[in-house]
Amino acid sequence: MLLEPGMLVRHPERPDWGRGQVQSVIGPRVTVNFEEAGKVVLDTRVVALEWVIEPE
Repeated sequence: MLLEPGMLVRHPERPDWGRGQVQSVIGPRVTVNFEEAGKVVLDTRVVALEWVIEPE
């Protein structure tokens, strides 16, 4: 999955974290600012983040 700063995502195993906005992507490491968990650095080789599609 191609992730870019600004994209909205969810962590499939942590729905309690709410939506997150991608802050930065450096190789497989992604920094995401989640509504309920704050900034978290994730390894996309371990976690498959789900895109959040917002209706316009």
